[in-house]
Amino acid sequence: MFTVEKIRADFPILTQQINNQPLVYLDSAATSQKPQSVITATERFYTQQNANVHRGRHTLSEQATSAYEAARDKIARYFNVQSREIVWTKGATESINLVANGLSQQLDKNSSIVISPLEHHANIVPWQQLAMKTGASLHVLPIQSNATININACVKFLKSVKPTVFAITHASNALGNITNLGPLLRTVDEFNTITLIDGAQSAMHLQPNLQSLDCDFYVFSAHKMLGPTGIGGLYGKYERLNSLLPNQTGGEMIESVSLTHSTFRDAPGKFEAGTPNIAGVLGFAAAIDYLNSLDKVAVHAHEQMLFSYAMSKLNNIDGIKIYSDIDSNIGTICFNYKDEHPFDIATLLDGYGVAVRSGHHCTQPLMTHLGINGSVRASFAFYNTVQDIDAFIKALQESIALLD
Repeated sequence: MFTVEKIRADFPILTQQINNQPLVYLDSAATSQKPQSVITATERFYTQQNANVHRGRHTLSEQATSAYEAARDKIARYFNVQSREIVWTKGATESINLVANGLSQQLDKNSSIVISPLEHHANIVPWQQLAMKTGASLHVLPIQSNATININACVKFLKSVKPTVFAITHASNALGNITNLGPLLRTVDEFNTITLIDGAQSAMHLQPNLQSLDCDFYVFSAHKMLGPTGIGGLYGKYERLNSLLPNQTGGEMIESVSLTHSTFRDAPGKFEAGTPNIAGVLGFAAAIDYLNSLDKVAVHAHEQMLFSYAMSKLNNIDGIKIYSDIDSNIGTICFNYKDEHPFDIATLLDGYGVAVRSGHHCTQPLMTHLGINGSVRASFAFYNTVQDIDAFIKALQESIALLD
């Protein structure tokens, strides 16, 4: 049975005070908090298991290698894919760059790349660079004035462009809006388009079945899934994955080396040069264990209840403008108050122990589309409570009183 009070006891950081106020953490879209089991797993590696992987025949190295590869198996099961289709990276940003750079010999001036205005900069800039490098044309998916997607208009656009590459977010990091991917992916499938989904925000909240989603690539970050920072991964259909050029070369990713020529391993080893973040991988595995232990239906219902409750409270405050879609959202609210600078709102809220994000959220094109310079973002996770929302609203109202 899902009990939020019991859940919160697993997250030691949530018991502390900020500015003499109980911490109200509403910034899980930036990074999720970590349960004690994840913290313990990383500590255990350095205190009991520390050794390099794939390089030694001694006991510690073999134990580390076994745990490291078991973690890959665990992630693969989480997404319902094969272990050999999971590549360890530093996170979603490196994963996107790995794919974009790896495609450099597959695109030319006759190729086309489609992105959307909803994207995090990490899913824009690598494609801009790839377009400049290869001569490919870069196109932007049309979205409506409120930053939601009209599926019919987008399907028509994709049919006209016939993209070589299509990269889009599964859930907006700034707004929380969920993209209805099915019709879009089915449309480009007839053109043999290479598809990449940014799953940084959706991996924990939606746990997509990647076999059913049927994208070519999907990227994710551990730190947004209760895991450590500096670790994440790339899923790729095996043939697509193996067709990429390696992003880095060096030890471990090679098959053979002479002074004049080298050959590379198949995926995933082909993309894992050097000593990896072993402790991070094992911490990530512990995070997956924790997520798998939860009642997913109850977790989703709780997060949506928090989102709806916060939306209703914010809508009752005069001067609040909300930009997020209420109908299809992972649990993130992007808003402003009148013409007040979002930094000022966030700073005042911090005085009450309330942690939110402010700024452009690494989505400057989206902010431009909405006609704003930035916003305040409150993002919820299953460890948040109704009391957190009440404290947030009370702090917001008192902050507004100070500004008016």
